Amino acid sequence: MSSSLTTQTPETSAFVNTRIDWKETPEAHVFKADVPGLKKEEVKVEVEDDRVLQISGERNVEREDKNDTWHRVERSSGKFMRRFRLPENAKMDQIKASMENGVLTVTVPKLQVTKPDVKDIDISG
Repeated sequence: MSSSLTTQTPETSAFVNTRIDWKETPEAHVFKADVPGLKKEEVKVEVEDDRVLQISGERNVEREDKNDTWHRVERSSGKFMRRFRLPENAKMDQIKASMENGVLTVTVPKLQVTKPDVKDIDISG
């Protein structure tokens, strides 16, 4: 998407593949991010002045016990950060976020576009 700003640096690349869906409904922009295994305290949702929504977090590496033998390590760990430029119609002061079953949902309400009041004018003559 042209409004998406992806930030990938060496410290975020390990976990940068965090998948985020962005849909627009008549009432809001809704972002859904898969963050399995993370607690809400490990995820951060921020908005910058220039209408940029930033979703970031970190999954820490599991502590190793000297007596453990690892056969396979496939789960990614590290930091992630995704940034999205919000459109002009976003209500920046009413953004809400919730997390359930490993899915972060960020809802950005939209300003209601009011149709101009059109009044018919009688033509004399």
